[in-house]
Amino acid sequence: MSPASVRAGNLIRQWMEDAGLRTWVDHLGNVHGRVEGLNASAQALLIGSHLDTVVDAGIFDGSLGIITAISALKVLKSTGKLGKLKRPVEVIAFSDEEGVRFQSTFLGSAALAGILPVSALRVSDKSGVTVLDALRENSIDIAEESLLQLKYDPASVWGYIEVHIEQGPVLEWVGFPLGVVQGIAGQTRLKVTVRGSQGHAGTVPMSMRQDPMTAAAELIVLLERLCKHPKDFLSYDGRSNCSTLESLSSSLVCTVGEISSWPSASNVIPGEVTFTVDLRAIDDAGRETVLYELSNQLYQICEKRSVSCIVERKHDANAVMCDADLSSQLKSASYAALKRMTGATQHEIPVIMSGAGHDAMAMSHLTKVGMLFVRCRGGISHSPAEHVLDDDVWAAGLAVLAFLETHV
Repeated sequence: MSPASVRAGNLIRQWMEDAGLRTWVDHLGNVHGRVEGLNASAQALLIGSHLDTVVDAGIFDGSLGIITAISALKVLKSTGKLGKLKRPVEVIAFSDEEGVRFQSTFLGSAALAGILPVSALRVSDKSGVTVLDALRENSIDIAEESLLQLKYDPASVWGYIEVHIEQGPVLEWVGFPLGVVQGIAGQTRLKVTVRGSQGHAGTVPMSMRQDPMTAAAELIVLLERLCKHPKDFLSYDGRSNCSTLESLSSSLVCTVGEISSWPSASNVIPGEVTFTVDLRAIDDAGRETVLYELSNQLYQICEKRSVSCIVERKHDANAVMCDADLSSQLKSASYAALKRMTGATQHEIPVIMSGAGHDAMAMSHLTKVGMLFVRCRGGISHSPAEHVLDDDVWAAGLAVLAFLETHV
């Protein structure tokens, strides 16, 4: 709901109308464009992604999925096939996926999926402006009742597909412009607080220190070892099995993105150090097993170093597996798109996991989901250096078109 996002929404709405879609903006700022096809009462295919960005962002994250969907439908309009679709098709530009302003991800898609709590309207940004205030400033008058009314009836929806840049290096490494997403990793965020004995940097002997900074350093290196080599820490027992360990070996990633100390002075042994842990894996049971082992190891290290440790779970999201039929259909559509571009039959389309969260995670609470990834240069995203080749944008648009022509 920044001035720029409102302008973007208006432009997207104009493009939707140019493609022959009926448009509206809902009570949470999501922009919708819909065509009813031959049977307005049939279950609808939803295609979407988000129009918001992070700060200092690139131009493809989110917007690519919206543009490819609108472009494919515009081709159908120009060839006279738009009204011949067997079911309704609705393109949705979600208003807020990144959660930058209100620190609450999936605001737009969660509302349509019926999983956004009413309390989300009262969340405020750093200036004290609530979601409710921001909407009303833009002439969107929403009440708690109208938020509940945004939820789609699952019986009215056939499925949801999303095109998105990969935001990783795999497709570029294997040399393919498109990849089908197997699933979206589950995620846990932790806040770890290590408390020791604050003291003078020059007068406390090394052997007598209870230093939370060196303890935190050891904990962070432990986390890296555990996530790089989970098989070295986890055994085949009641908590883990062969398939879980194999899944963790290929999908587990762990990150310490923030660290701070108190009192944060160069000549003071810190009294307290806090750091965050972001842990993701496609296997939810495996993720819990890693967290259990991490907790055990963490407390052992803290006890050995005579410091205290507190671990708080700040966020949990279960993994989402994409629908097998939709994934197969997207794979076939990708084959068709690449053959149309090159004239040659392609090798096997890669099937990859998403470590990043997407609107499809929220929409999976409403309907079956499928995702198509598009190669990006260097795997770089959330940066002005984010880049997708024009031909890869073309391939993504042709894949959506082939999917619509064949399955809708």
